[in-house]
Amino acid sequence: MSEGPSSEALLRVTDLRAGYRTPVVGPVNFTVEAGEILGFNGPNGAGKSTVMKAIAGGARVFSGSLGRRPGLRVAHQHQNPMPLEDIPVSGRELLQLTGAGEDGLPEWIRPLLGQRLDRLSGGQLQFLQVWACIDAPVDLALLDEPTNNLDRKGIAYLLEELPRRRSKLAMVLISHDRDFLDAVCHRVVEIGQ
Repeated sequence: MSEGPSSEALLRVTDLRAGYRTPVVGPVNFTVEAGEILGFNGPNGAGKSTVMKAIAGGARVFSGSLGRRPGLRVAHQHQNPMPLEDIPVSGRELLQLTGAGEDGLPEWIRPLLGQRLDRLSGGQLQFLQVWACIDAPVDLALLDEPTNNLDRKGIAYLLEELPRRRSKLAMVLISHDRDFLDAVCHRVVEIGQ
């Protein structure tokens, strides 16, 4: 990890090569400014999630630099829902654990907040995990395929809500839906092209 980025950038990635036992992606270059929504696009297996995991500290940086603004607070929504079998946590408790609130949640999800997460549909769980990241008290939300399992109303809600959140946090998101990326992102970085 290098020194932090300039005072304006939340994150500055320069010639990053990242992976696990060996590098699987890179070199990658980008910055993320406060209030910016940056998208990652590229084929399956190109390393988009690995770059995101490197930002969050879950993948190894082999070379290059990944500079964070000092004190940067990050939330990470993973592509696959968290394993919840036999974990008696409700939607409301998930939001409390992350510091996210209920204000702004759509009416169709509110009645489900008292239910255990392992009893929700894949789309309902996905939506609550995304909400727990974008409404948490963080500076940067990392969203890996946030529209997975969502129905049309869930996707439509994110299309409206993510741009409204720019004044509160920056976002980096991965999606194979190029129309979704183009609709919400300021810039799209091609990974593995």
